[in-house]
Amino acid sequence: MARLNDHFLKLKAGYLFPEIARRVRVFCEAHPEPAQRLIRCGIGDVTEPLPPAVIAAMHRAVDEMAVRETFHGYGPEQGYAWLRAAISQNDFRARGCDVADDEIFVSDGTKCDTGNILDIFGPGNKIAISDPVYPVYVDTNVMAGHTGAANEAGAYARLVYLPCRPANGFVPAPPGRHVDLVYLCSPNNPTGAAATREQLAAWVSYAREHKAVILFDAAYEAYITDPALPHSIYEVPGALECAIEFRSFSKGGGFTGVRCAFTVVPKTLQAQTRSGEFHPLHPLWLRRTTTKFNGVSYISQRGAEVLYSPEGQAQARAVIARYMSNAKILREGVTKAGLKTFGGVNAPYLWVRAPKGVGSWQAFDKILNEANVVVTPGSGFGARGEGYFRLSAFNTRANAEETARRLRELRW
Repeated sequence: MARLNDHFLKLKAGYLFPEIARRVRVFCEAHPEPAQRLIRCGIGDVTEPLPPAVIAAMHRAVDEMAVRETFHGYGPEQGYAWLRAAISQNDFRARGCDVADDEIFVSDGTKCDTGNILDIFGPGNKIAISDPVYPVYVDTNVMAGHTGAANEAGAYARLVYLPCRPANGFVPAPPGRHVDLVYLCSPNNPTGAAATREQLAAWVSYAREHKAVILFDAAYEAYITDPALPHSIYEVPGALECAIEFRSFSKGGGFTGVRCAFTVVPKTLQAQTRSGEFHPLHPLWLRRTTTKFNGVSYISQRGAEVLYSPEGQAQARAVIARYMSNAKILREGVTKAGLKTFGGVNAPYLWVRAPKGVGSWQAFDKILNEANVVVTPGSGFGARGEGYFRLSAFNTRANAEETARRLRELRW
């Protein structure tokens, strides 16, 4: 008799975004008339086309694939050397972070890597999760058997939840207890909060003291507008000994449909074996990558490479500025509607508190049915997301302005 992975059965019914899609589908079936123009500000998918420099680079790569002498089959599982060199130089060494080329692992997505990284960590780790949090961090730990069952509020046994509230700026402080793995996301999805250098330094100090590993998701670092805020945890001294960093071209370069990202695993980072010895994690992730992954396509990597050229950087920054202008418009609109709003300054997400007594899914349904706008209910990101909803700035300018108008006129 074949046995399934029982841990999957512990997952709460329905992942957040499929449930949103179901409710939107029901709404559209009930309102098919053209007058009901739906605006989607829920899922964090980009809407603008790829930068022209990227398109040109990918066209050149396609042409290379048409000629025997320049054709590329299997590439290095870790990524081509020229892309890894561009990443380490521009994203890290230019900021004073001593990251080597071969500490970069190119992948097809940060979402994938934040889940797959669990392959190199054994059972029994005490895991800390921010609350609210990107659901993938929680669900992949449930799938891997690192948690107990969920309670009525959706909190899983054996996970340590770190409260993110207005009082701490939605950036959790290190707990007063021992944990082994810590998930941090900055700029944060869903709250839009960005950690300061001092806040990250406190986490690095905690991790080094407790021999813990920080799993640092910096997928939205390109949206940081405050020059005082760090873009990488490696800007904090000592982080190379205690942190793995995840980055993506999806939001900064518009690659959600192209698929290219990378993970940094420093050679100086170690974890403990069952027998108590310390062993570097870099060779384990290298082995996992070369065993379970065949690499990102040559065409995608050539597109990513050109994002580090002056032309590519200028074009990508222009698109990011457009999204951040949308965020400003949305923030002003929601604020004028009398709702308390966070984020939208160093991240493309706004975290909005619903009126007192209105739950997250209640707010979702009201905004959908009365304003014809799709948002993301905060409770889908954890128990402490209840009473909030997330707005995404990934949209056209016209849609951002219209969404702001509709939300401003909504009567609670």
